[in-house]
Amino acid sequence: MVDVVFTGGRVVDVRTCTSRIANVAVEHGKIVDISAHELPAKRVVDAAGLVVAPGFIDVHGHLDGHAYAGQLSAMQGITTTVGGNCGLSPLDLEGWFAGQARTGYVINQAELVGHSFSMRRAVGIEDVNARASAAQTDAMVRIADRALRAGAAGVSLGLDYAPGSGLAEIDAMAAIAAEYGRCLPVHTRLFTQNDLYSLYEMLAAAKRSGGRLLLSHFVYQYSGFGTLRPALDVVDAARAKGMDVWMDSGMYTDWATYAGTATFDEQTIKDNSLRFGDMVAATGKYTGTRLNRELYELLRHKYPDESIICYSGEPYEIYEALQKPYAMMSTDAGAYAPGEGHPQIAGSYPRFLRKMVREKRLLGLEEAVYKCTLLPAQTYHIPGKGVLEPGYDADLVLFDRDAVRDNAKMPDKGEPDAPPDGIPYVMVNGVFAVDDGVFQNTRSGCVIRY
Repeated sequence: MVDVVFTGGRVVDVRTCTSRIANVAVEHGKIVDISAHELPAKRVVDAAGLVVAPGFIDVHGHLDGHAYAGQLSAMQGITTTVGGNCGLSPLDLEGWFAGQARTGYVINQAELVGHSFSMRRAVGIEDVNARASAAQTDAMVRIADRALRAGAAGVSLGLDYAPGSGLAEIDAMAAIAAEYGRCLPVHTRLFTQNDLYSLYEMLAAAKRSGGRLLLSHFVYQYSGFGTLRPALDVVDAARAKGMDVWMDSGMYTDWATYAGTATFDEQTIKDNSLRFGDMVAATGKYTGTRLNRELYELLRHKYPDESIICYSGEPYEIYEALQKPYAMMSTDAGAYAPGEGHPQIAGSYPRFLRKMVREKRLLGLEEAVYKCTLLPAQTYHIPGKGVLEPGYDADLVLFDRDAVRDNAKMPDKGEPDAPPDGIPYVMVNGVFAVDDGVFQNTRSGCVIRY
């Protein structure tokens, strides 16, 4: 007798982008059968009318073991997250992995080692506009090497947050990631939202290293001012020449980051024609308040670790980017307190299914699921994940194609952490993280070490 059988659901085969009505049997944390056969089970879940898919894999997150962030991710169908993005991560990954394995976590976690916040600070670079010396670059390579040996999924760059980063340290990070066959995800620079230098810079570094480049939250980086289509053309051309380059994107053009970062420097705001009235505080005592100069100055100097959302870009650019065959879904979700944050923390994947599949019909159901599962699993070489087949880990999400809906809103318009509709079951390694729409506060997620 197996542990659980899901009966009569539409099971998605992400290898062939097809689906069929079948039963899925789970035992001891693994998928053991997918067929029309009826197997005796300790629990039978009627999945008629539901899509049965591999658990979603979020390649760009900042959860890093935060409990509430994990809950919000699980509620939207995410069963695996890649953390440590944008150059911000733990540096003692041996210790971090051991701690997470000891306590458990609601979903599976892979972790990157971060350059632009974490490594630069560790080698004594306090000025974000300063270049690393040769000795400091060598020290960062040693930190990255230690983390990669401990099992890091790759090296992340957040060049927007460290504008002084020189080509030598970028090349060094790209080279060490390539040496280990790991990914190099990059939050590119933001000089202005109508230049492509930042894109050419990273493509050149990736070409020199010969490694895999993942362009992070692409729409956030290149939306607005007519830049997205030329940016996609550049990536298309690089891939046509054989470069190993991919991208991820969420379902919003309105981006968020810390108030005290270089992204919100006054010169950057001026160069990008941004307006304080198009910004809203996302965390802290001013959550939901639109900025003016006075509040901007207050947040920058007194509350630099609070988050600000900047309204930007055009929604059609999201759809254009995510239709690319090398584009996969992501959230950019982070650790926020209840009632705070950006709606991406709770609404990204249901919004993707609602907008791209049901309403606009820009992607077929099976292709959309592929972009959330097998494509990210292949990009990061994650074993046992991203596919529903016997022998694979029992990470599943069941959703109602006709009812799935994001309810999360911008903090000046509603609840940014409102849970979605239409995702009644989420299983992580054979354990229900969400059961009949209710979060179970489980800790069956594993750390993924390379």
